[in-house]
Amino acid sequence: MQISLPKSPPKSPHPILNLGFRIFFVSASVFAVLSMLAWYALLHGHVNLVDAQGLPLKNVPMAFYWHAHEMLYGYACSVIAGFLLTAVKTWTSQPMPYGWSLFGIFLPWAMARLMWLALPLVSADATLVTVVMWLAGLMDMLFWTLCTFAVIRPVWKVKQKRQIGIVAKLSLLWVSQLLFYVGVLMGQLSLQKVGLYLGLYLIIGVVLTIGRRVLPFFIERGVDEEVTLKNSALLDKLSLVSFFVFMLVDVFWGNAWLLSLSALAVAVINGLRLLGWHTKGIWKKPLLWSLYGAFIAMCLGFVLFAVQPWLGFSHSLPVHVLALSGIGLMTLAMMSRVSLGHTGRNIHQPSPWVTVLLLLMTMAVVIRGLLPIVLPNHYMTLITLSQGLWVVSFLIFLVIYLPILSKPRPDGLFG
Repeated sequence: MQISLPKSPPKSPHPILNLGFRIFFVSASVFAVLSMLAWYALLHGHVNLVDAQGLPLKNVPMAFYWHAHEMLYGYACSVIAGFLLTAVKTWTSQPMPYGWSLFGIFLPWAMARLMWLALPLVSADATLVTVVMWLAGLMDMLFWTLCTFAVIRPVWKVKQKRQIGIVAKLSLLWVSQLLFYVGVLMGQLSLQKVGLYLGLYLIIGVVLTIGRRVLPFFIERGVDEEVTLKNSALLDKLSLVSFFVFMLVDVFWGNAWLLSLSALAVAVINGLRLLGWHTKGIWKKPLLWSLYGAFIAMCLGFVLFAVQPWLGFSHSLPVHVLALSGIGLMTLAMMSRVSLGHTGRNIHQPSPWVTVLLLLMTMAVVIRGLLPIVLPNHYMTLITLSQGLWVVSFLIFLVIYLPILSKPRPDGLFG
């Protein structure tokens, strides 16, 4: 007769490596601060991406594309990695990377970020710049390959077909980043632009997919009253189709009528979703109104996309409303909620400062995305103000959550 001994609990060298959300939420937030300060320095001419003669660097994206790449593939993808490397364990009941294997996924991301931050500092040496750019590209592609594989493996093992949408978006993000790097190393601005816009919309697609899953769940369990929210399979399908059309039109076609119709469709369909998820108790809970408000702002962003060809304001404004709401506010709110839940803390009693940081990021959405429409003469001032709000929001997040994410769970469980 054999006696089956219980398996020893998992161990990692430090609590921050217990699950993906810990190390990636912390590092994403640190990088959100550093990259925005670097963007401020680039935008105001304190540092430059030029060679010793003052000419634009070869094999390096221009400053605006530097900023876009690091916000998308640097910041946003690290938050997505942290969320999925944690959530897939819940979805599939399969173990996810922890300890040194998790560190192995994190390391190439961190190395790529250091290289991107160092680009202005090595700009005088053309050869060194090219080497740094190549290495950054290899590290970024390696990071996303490892992350995508870590998500696909448990999904494949349990044959969970409902995750195919997430897997497809992660795989296409690998392709979009490859297109960007090929464009950089070939000096093709058009290819860089495709890689960036495709990356933005794929990330927004991931946000819409994850938001559809978790927001109703969070609301039902987060409000004080008992509530059952309405979902619609038809709206889910229509949202997917309309967003896919919008993405293709804006990235590859540029037809004003199709862009307006598809963007308006996305806004209306997701607005109807929000009506089905609404209950008054949301507005009493900062971890709920912030997520709900981010969804509202994303819908507003799509409305701006719909009217932009006809009102003539910059295409950058709806892009930034969508990015700051869907990537900035949504991820900050999600990290604030997930970090409490997965470390065994009380999700109903976040720090009062969480409300402050979420309000500051909400203000950043308005100031960067909306106010330039009515105050175009103050454009640079508004950008600088929104940069400051972004930095302060993430600094507050780190002060609150670094002690939580870097320490073991109070209940003694691993995670």
